[in-house]
Formats: sequence, structure tokens, C-alpha cells
Amino acid sequence: MKRFIQITAGRGPEECCFVVAQILKKMLKECKAEGCYCEVLHREKSDINGNLRSASLCIETKKNASILRDWVGTIQWTGPSPFRKNHKRKNWFVGVFELTPDVLHNFFWKDVTYDVFRSSGPGGQHVNKTSSAVRAIHRPSGISVTAQDTRSQLQNKKLANDRLLRAWQEAEMQRVKLLNANAWSNHLDLQRGNPVKVFTSTDFKQRKEPKKFREQRRSEKQRWQREL
Repeated sequence: MKRFIQITAGRGPEECCFVVAQILKKMLKECKAEGCYCEVLHREKSDINGNLRSASLCIETKKNASILRDWVGTIQWTGPSPFRKNHKRKNWFVGVFELTPDVLHNFFWKDVTYDVFRSSGPGGQHVNKTSSAVRAIHRPSGISVTAQDTRSQLQNKKLANDRLLRAWQEAEMQRVKLLNANAWSNHLDLQRGNPVKVFTSTDFKQRKEPKKFREQRRSEKQRWQREL
């Protein structure tokens, strides 16, 4: 099952953008360890190199259906600002949200049309003798990509399909982010006192959860396992 996740700094400062980038690394590492395919669909950079205002992921949860249970919600990082010396604030919050199917558009290959034309790229003496280049157009969004990397029209069509799908996914994640930017920020403002994960220090070590919170999470996990 594919699930779509958004990590966002909301209206937070650069410190929150730093946390988004670190959380993305943590999630990718955990997905790899659990054998769950994970693809980054979109990154929105902030003003500081390496920081991210938001990131969107597609995670295949077939091998571990519960991998996201401890991630979705508010994430807290406790540590001094890496960018503002002597800044008093020590707690920074970001949001991890799951995009529901009713928010996302669906991609249908029946909405794609193809044009073939003579390649103008590398390909040897036969490059201009056959129509091997392919242009793929997604009609609902107007996104168009071309592929003329090989002499084979079939191979170019496969390349065009891959590029078109990736371009559409990036555009879709950007659309959803803009659509829900205010809602995410408002939700984040309300949930700062109830983080699902807390990290400390610049190396992002996870702080041990209070006993009450650990028992609550264990109870929820047991209930979820009984429902399967």
C-alpha cells in the first residue's frame, strides 16, 4: 500500500527547516532498515543550504504496515539554534502529515497522449531517418516531457513515461502543499504540546519517552494488532 507523507515547517523559522531536513533523513533511514520502498517526491528548499521548508514522500508500507504510526503528528527538537547564537528559544516543532486520498488527484495513463518526431540528439547516422523521439503529454495537467535518448522509439517512450510520472508527482505535491499550507500551520500551532517524537542535540538523538506516554503507545499498538 502506498502512503503519501508531507513533512513541513509550517510558518516556523530556519531552525524548523533544519528539523524538516533531519526528519527526512531519519525517515528514509528507517524505511531502508524496514525494507519499505520510499521515494522523495518533492523538496522545497529554504533560504539556508541544506534546510527544507517541506518535503513530500511516497512510502510503500506492504512490508511494515505500522512504520508510520510513530511519525505522523508533531515532532519536537530540543536544542540550541544552529543559526542564531545566544538565541533563547530551545524547542522547535515541525509537522508530519499523511495526505488523504480525497486530497490527492489520481494519475491515469489513459489521460496521456504521445507524439513522435525525428530526434535531434545523438544517435549516429540514422538519427534523422526515423521518428524515434517521443513526447508524452498529460492532458489534465498540461505537463509535457520528451525523450530522445536512444534510437529506439519504444525505449524513448518508457523514458518519457518515467519522466512524466515524476514531473506530475512533483507538481501534485506542490499543489497539495499550497492548498493546505494554512491548515497545516494552524494544526501545528495547536499540537505543539503533544509531540509524537522528541529529539535532542544536533545529532538528533531521540529522547526516551515518559513512562505514561510509552504505555499509551504500547496500548495503541496492541489494539491495532488485534484489529488486523
